[in-house]
Amino acid sequence: MLLSALTLVLQSAYVLCVVGLALYSGNALWLTWKYIQHRHRAISPQTFDSPVDPSVRTTPHNHNGFHAPGPLANGQWPAVTVQLPIYNEQHVVIRLLRACANLRYPREKLQIQVLDDSDDDTRELIQREVAHLRASGTVVEIVERPTRHGYKAGALAHALATAQGEFIAIFDADFEPTEDFLGHTLPYFFNSDNQSAGFIQTRWDHLNANYSPLTQSQALALDGHFAIEQPARHRSGYFFGFNGSGGIWRRACIEDAAVGGWHTDTLCEDLDLSYRAQLAGWHGIFLPHVTAPAEVPPQLLAFKRQQFRWAKGSIQTLRKLAPRLVQADLPLRVKVQALLHLGGYWVHPFLLLMLLVTLPIRILPFEPIVPLSWLGYTSLGPPLLYAVAQQRLRGRLWWQRWRYIPLLTLMGIGLSFNNTRAVFQGLFHTGGEFLRTPKFNVEKKSDQWNQSAYRLRVPTAIVAELFLMLYAIAICFVLVQQRDWWSLPFILLYAAGFGFMAGTGIWQARAHTRRQPSGVDTTSVAHAKPRSTRRFTKHQV
Repeated sequence: MLLSALTLVLQSAYVLCVVGLALYSGNALWLTWKYIQHRHRAISPQTFDSPVDPSVRTTPHNHNGFHAPGPLANGQWPAVTVQLPIYNEQHVVIRLLRACANLRYPREKLQIQVLDDSDDDTRELIQREVAHLRASGTVVEIVERPTRHGYKAGALAHALATAQGEFIAIFDADFEPTEDFLGHTLPYFFNSDNQSAGFIQTRWDHLNANYSPLTQSQALALDGHFAIEQPARHRSGYFFGFNGSGGIWRRACIEDAAVGGWHTDTLCEDLDLSYRAQLAGWHGIFLPHVTAPAEVPPQLLAFKRQQFRWAKGSIQTLRKLAPRLVQADLPLRVKVQALLHLGGYWVHPFLLLMLLVTLPIRILPFEPIVPLSWLGYTSLGPPLLYAVAQQRLRGRLWWQRWRYIPLLTLMGIGLSFNNTRAVFQGLFHTGGEFLRTPKFNVEKKSDQWNQSAYRLRVPTAIVAELFLMLYAIAICFVLVQQRDWWSLPFILLYAAGFGFMAGTGIWQARAHTRRQPSGVDTTSVAHAKPRSTRRFTKHQV
């Protein structure tokens, strides 16, 4: 009886993992299809006479069926506040401030707020640069608080009280917005069909995608989200999320009593606010042809920290809003997609549980209900989604970034322990410490981040990843003894994934510590390399 009960538990857990992984992989295929189905659907801005540089104008239509925006009517550009939430960002803050000061927009209509919560040399850097920008005629102010209560969400809510803009643009510290960002986004709010548009999100581009295989793999993942998933959700009438940066909010939407403004009870305040806005009747606009260049983390431990925060915050938002979503007067397809979106990080607990139950299943005298090798047929969704994303962004050169799919696969599997911890914290805890992702201002391959005081140390949790690597290797020996050659590749991926995450984290930390010269001031900003302006090629999706 004990064996039968154990068998039932293991089989149930195994089937749950297979079904869960198949569900999310199938949804990736569904979103890819919805993107292809609606890829020519037009989104039109209002066209206006231009009070600013006429180079803001673009061609009447781009090749993807989107109407290109023109400037706003009769010189009546709305007042815009650009909010820049900052906490200890000495390597990139000058670059961000100068890029925002160079936004091509009527000076009397543009306000820049630096939401500075820093407690290191970043504060002095900001004060000097802001004084310089003010002397040149830029309206910029520093908003400081006595404490970091509420972290980013708290800073955004605090600064809104003194914001002068009808629209609120937000850029995180690692972004470098192009000069024409506002001219290419604001007109969409004024189309007659978009009067209930509460926010606009643009596609993130990458300042340092070519820096290393690690950054290439992250860029591949982000491209899949921004080039396929976000436009597919938007064009299909599903809910989609504001990504926290590279976008604009209508202030009336944030302050709508039914929306409730910025909340501090999740680590994904952006996702939370955008979903509450859509539940209150507002809608979002996603513009894949407008890009917001940003830096991706060059340090693996920084990437893991970022993923942990996103996973925890997403699950907190799911726990918070799932009852409202289920009860809302919405089509079933919209509810299902919203729940799948908010619960996307459940993939990682499924991956981890699959590994843990595989060894006892292979040792005990029974066969799994579903062969492990069948996972190969249910895991095609994400690679196909990434391939389509690269084809839309890079045309015939789509393979140049897609070739990093093996490394991205290892990273996805290797993240399962890190993100499973985040998922369960999100299930049982509200809020939590907002651990920032360190930015280093690395773009060229010659740029270095090893001497920065912001680089992360190896956490003790890496011991668990080493254990899971050994656990996977033990399963591989069992599979070899049982001559189960079809299942062996999947378990080898686990061993390689956890080995990569642990080994790379330790290697980067050791290598950079060893190269750290004595007497170096690690708070130096010598490699900040601020620029007055920078132009980027916009990929037309």
